[in-house]
Amino acid sequence: MPSNRRIFAPHLIRSLESLNISNYPAKDYKKDVMKMKPNKAIKRGDRILTEKPFAYVLKSQFRKERCDNCLSSTKVMKCSNCHYVYYCNRACQMEAWPLHKIECPFLKRIYPRTVPDAARILCRIIIKLNNGGDMEKGYYTETCFRKFRDLMSHYQEIKHDPRRLEHLESLHAILSEMMQDSAIVPNEAELLTIYGRLITNGFNILDAEMNSIATAIFLGVSVTDHSCKPNAVATFEGTTLHIQAIEDIECLDWSKIFISYIDLLNTPEQRRKDLKDNYYFLCICSKCIDSQESLEMESACCPNRKCKACVDVKLTNCSACGTGISPRHRNGFNEVMELTKLQLGSMKEVAYLDVCKVLLNKQEEFMHPLNVWYIKTLDAAFEAAIDVGKWPEAMNYGKKLLPGFRKYHGDWNPLLGLLYLKLAKIQHHESYLKECIENFQEARKILEVTHGRDHSLIQNQLKPLLLQAIAESTA
Repeated sequence: MPSNRRIFAPHLIRSLESLNISNYPAKDYKKDVMKMKPNKAIKRGDRILTEKPFAYVLKSQFRKERCDNCLSSTKVMKCSNCHYVYYCNRACQMEAWPLHKIECPFLKRIYPRTVPDAARILCRIIIKLNNGGDMEKGYYTETCFRKFRDLMSHYQEIKHDPRRLEHLESLHAILSEMMQDSAIVPNEAELLTIYGRLITNGFNILDAEMNSIATAIFLGVSVTDHSCKPNAVATFEGTTLHIQAIEDIECLDWSKIFISYIDLLNTPEQRRKDLKDNYYFLCICSKCIDSQESLEMESACCPNRKCKACVDVKLTNCSACGTGISPRHRNGFNEVMELTKLQLGSMKEVAYLDVCKVLLNKQEEFMHPLNVWYIKTLDAAFEAAIDVGKWPEAMNYGKKLLPGFRKYHGDWNPLLGLLYLKLAKIQHHESYLKECIENFQEARKILEVTHGRDHSLIQNQLKPLLLQAIAESTA
């Protein structure tokens, strides 16, 4: 996490040594650190760090369809006591038992209501800290590690953040009800420091297709700073986090290794606002201070259709070809921008294909193909078309998405690799074998860098599909 969050204020938290209970042993994840010498050059595709979570919870929306322990999507059976969590088999239930046996009566007390994900992971962190977890180490080199207390809490910022205080107050009420007979419920000041460490260091665990399925805290990787032009990415295999290099890096120096904390498909102004609101710092990377990127991301197309320049409608002429910007073109662009933001904002959970089509038709006359709102609309239309099985339409939207994803996510981003993979699957289904083989190969090139060649997404899904398509093309 950002360097301005690496120092903690020990006077703000109560010592936890007196709370240790020996039946939940502290762990040492040194064995999971990449065996990489500090002075050895890191190449694109190298795995820099592997880490298990300090604490994690499956998102409640998936609790009846995924295992609470390994997160796999399969047939699951519920815990016979709390009736809240589900496991895929006896082995996973036994592995989860040291923590769940303490959590189980808390969940049983509140059942059948759904526990908010933030409340449940706070409960788990509290249980761990009261059972020796304060001594657990997350290594980010062979010799350097972090404990939970080393994570920055942003105590003062949260104390003056009404939105966060309101959220914490609601979580405190839920925790008090769940854990009412327990002596381990922290006081409000201590809970605030735990909450602060969670919200500014938490990760969404993603499945193979980059869908968020769980919330987690990792200790060692919290040393990693943010950049809107990252040279590394975080990917997951089950609950395990991998940090993969997507650019060559001189050596294992964590002050020079960056991941992105936020969605890169946003304007610099929105990205900086998201970082300030959620992580309490302003990004000063080259992309955020580049005025040209802001222009491109919300640009109009030139009224001269032969000109491909990004146009600022506040000007009177296109800066590339000199064509005048008419009031009609300016007003039309502003109207479609406002409509697009309104409609996409209302479709955050579910995208409707017919609405996306209307937007795309209106955008075609006024928006530049690299306008981020056009790209967001294409993305929504692509996923909506897949959901309803409109394969030719999905294929068309996917092809149009590629330039925007490559520009704003970068050449070595897992989202770009997954776009190629989805597009290749559709082309395979529609028997466009030459195109699908090319896109499977492009997906493989990217995903082997972002996930690692041994990742199940590549071994169990991508490679078999590629080999099948090659075999069909030569039959």
